[in-house]
Amino acid sequence: MITTDFVNGSPCWVDLGATDIEASAEFYTRVFGWEASYTGSRMAGYKLMRSDGAAVAGIAPRIDEDEPPEWGVQFWVTDIEGAAVRAQELGGTILVEPMDLYEFGRFAHIADPQGGWFTLWQAGSFTSAEAVDRPNSLCWVELWTPSAQGSREYYGGLFGWDFEDVGLPGGEGVYTRIRPAGLGEDRYFGGLMEMPAEQLPQAEGRADWHPVFEVADCDATADTVKAAGGQVFMGPEDAPGVGRMAVCSDPFSAGFVLLDPRTGRD
Repeated sequence: MITTDFVNGSPCWVDLGATDIEASAEFYTRVFGWEASYTGSRMAGYKLMRSDGAAVAGIAPRIDEDEPPEWGVQFWVTDIEGAAVRAQELGGTILVEPMDLYEFGRFAHIADPQGGWFTLWQAGSFTSAEAVDRPNSLCWVELWTPSAQGSREYYGGLFGWDFEDVGLPGGEGVYTRIRPAGLGEDRYFGGLMEMPAEQLPQAEGRADWHPVFEVADCDATADTVKAAGGQVFMGPEDAPGVGRMAVCSDPFSAGFVLLDPRTGRD
């Protein structure tokens, strides 16, 4: 499970690079009941999204206007300079060098060798997500990658993650669960799955990190996604031992997953 007890390599925040910040905020407010607020003139355009008063996500202008809108995942580090050097040594690309975000913290944007981009975050006054693993908040992160082995080697070398392979129903492949090094079964926070490049059209064949948001009713929330102008590509359907889930996108093509874990906990 994702927690706010962040350790090195923990997912600690998600934000959306949007083409239309206002319309995106309106969509996610309708779907998840989030409240949107601007963070002030110093971070012009950035919207902080809250659920029951707790900060759970952000919406910002895209870094690269040539890239499609998409959700990005931030990972907690205690030494961002060292982590950025290691990210490059392992074959990744530094898209934005480590830099200060005022007093809030330091960040760097990285692309892994399979092209999946993510953010390193060293906290200052803003520690990151204030609520996770509850309805309308982040509960899991997932990497779809054209090379599962390459991704394991890269992120294992960068963050020291522990991995566990789980067979998919019907022998349809392997899903790899991820947790911080040395922590228990209750600290799995995400997974990775190999997918052919042609099945990753939104990312143009490269690896793709995306968030999984917990919801109280997957079917009702999926209906709201469609009513608000988004798309539901898969589900809602039951995943044994996991819960009821649906793969979605917002009206601007940014992908995310809905999960009601209650079925998986029965």
